[in-house]
Amino acid sequence: MPVDMSLRRFEELVADALDLLPPEFAKAMDNVVVLVEEHNDEEPGILGLYHGIALTERNSDYGGVLPDRISIYRGPILEMCESEEDVVDEVAITVVHEVAHHFGIDDDRLHELGWG
Repeated sequence: MPVDMSLRRFEELVADALDLLPPEFAKAMDNVVVLVEEHNDEEPGILGLYHGIALTERNSDYGGVLPDRISIYRGPILEMCESEEDVVDEVAITVVHEVAHHFGIDDDRLHELGWG
């Protein structure tokens, strides 16, 4: 059975997950907006999505662009979890996964690292 959790509580869990990032990573995310959304319209089952240009892909022409975005999708995460503890764990994993994309770490490497 999916977990019933308020949007406010879910947003707190996302903030808590971001607080777990090492300071040097958090500093490199000064131009990244993290949003909680209900679901992705194009791929309703995904848990999160990084929208932007990874740090490793940027060159001297980079500039004058809107901040990168990380979307964390509340609906699919709550659907797959059976307890608040599961939600806490899944939010942390999803946040780390999407932040890793900002740093240029792709899905294959995340799987190798055990974050797939």
